[in-house]
Amino acid sequence: MTVTTNLFRHVQDVKAYTAGQPIFEIGDYGDTMFVVVEGEVELKDQRGDLVEIVGPGGMFGEMALIDNKPRSLNAFAKSDCKLAEVDYPRFTFMIQQTPFFALHVMQVLAERLRMRGG
Repeated sequence: MTVTTNLFRHVQDVKAYTAGQPIFEIGDYGDTMFVVVEGEVELKDQRGDLVEIVGPGGMFGEMALIDNKPRSLNAFAKSDCKLAEVDYPRFTFMIQQTPFFALHVMQVLAERLRMRGG
């Protein structure tokens, strides 16, 4: 069980997306990250190539909270899904209260950079 699965297993404030629905696109301003509670999300690059499929307990969109820059990937619901949104105040609270959450975010970022050749 991942850190995010544990932290978000009882979350009530989720947003539902239907299969194929865009969540965000490259260049969009972002002030939230997302945690997949149910379903799957596809992350695609500018060419439309699949970068990653994020499943339950996985997170995406965290870079926007860290560097305050536009989105660098496209995110689409691969299946019907439920996502928990994490804004900056909640993000910083979670980092302060759960240091392993901060480490998990760094691990996710490092893994994605390695996959993209960074």
